[in-house]
Amino acid sequence: MSKKLDMKNKVSVKELAINNLVPILFICICAVGIPLSGYSGSYLLNEILSRLGRNSFLVLSLLIPVMAGMGLNFGMTLGAMAGQIGLIFVSDWNVVGIPAMVLAAIISTPISILLGWLCGTILNNAKGREMVTSYIIGFFMNGVYQLVVLYFMGSIIPISSSALVLPRGYGIRNTVNLETMRKSLDNLIPVNIFGASVPVATFILVAVFCLVIIWFRKTKLGQDMRAVGQDMEVARQAGIKVEKTRVLSIILSTVFAGFGMIIYLQNIGTLNTYNSHSQIGMFSIAALLVGGASVDKASIKNVFIGIILFHTMFTIAPTVGRNLIGEAQLGEYFRVFVSYGVITLALVLYEIRTRREARKALEEAE
Repeated sequence: MSKKLDMKNKVSVKELAINNLVPILFICICAVGIPLSGYSGSYLLNEILSRLGRNSFLVLSLLIPVMAGMGLNFGMTLGAMAGQIGLIFVSDWNVVGIPAMVLAAIISTPISILLGWLCGTILNNAKGREMVTSYIIGFFMNGVYQLVVLYFMGSIIPISSSALVLPRGYGIRNTVNLETMRKSLDNLIPVNIFGASVPVATFILVAVFCLVIIWFRKTKLGQDMRAVGQDMEVARQAGIKVEKTRVLSIILSTVFAGFGMIIYLQNIGTLNTYNSHSQIGMFSIAALLVGGASVDKASIKNVFIGIILFHTMFTIAPTVGRNLIGEAQLGEYFRVFVSYGVITLALVLYEIRTRREARKALEEAE
């Protein structure tokens, strides 16, 4: 009896380690890297709190499509583009502070809804291949975004500020200064802990969003999404409009990603017009996976664990590279490599687990 119990414990520990391989790997990387970086505890705390505040909303926006069985929404960059367009307009109108953020969110919402509907409709025709399809949609819409911002704004779409428009008279400059709204949300309720600035107002907003997600899961639409995520055919037989529910999940994710991008950029204080959104989906998804999430299962806990671990690595990597071999650039390459590597590893582990569960179910059926 005791031998069977020991075997069971060994199997459960092994399974636990395999299921949490990515978080364990990052804990080890951070444990080794923090002493090598030479950063003080107060500096690291300040960096992690700042990054936690500015990235949480973006990563949380990924939870709804996972719940609906749509996988990791690489198409969240569509919402990020909508948020950036909103910020360009409020900068042109000289709106400042919190009102600028609110107005940018209002402008981004209809754009996000339209783009989310388009993305969701396409993904309904690519069932089983949603992630790679949303990734390609992101590339396609990036081209449309570049066309709008580089040629339409200032020529067809009126932009009056000379600080925004290129010297030729149309197209937005490479960098848009958001100094008038920089950290307007983060510094709304100023608090310092051990020399680290805590963005209390941002954390309150993130906490409200977490409560909304918890509440949403208990609503009729939330229950429908969970049913669709578990089995589309069973959900369809139960009278749930599967395709409509899937599209709604992408729309909600896109809208929230737009809000998240506005929060992210007000913390940075600068909008890189043509590149700010390009890696935001990749890094947000990598952070979620680092927290222990998978393609078909993700929670609020995974979001915060992932952001802390991923961005700790992001902070220390360049300095560790410089201290070890004298090249800070190596750290830059390392963290980009790790971002792609984490997604690859998580997808491989998901496929291995899915096949193992299918084989186990077949053996039990036989």
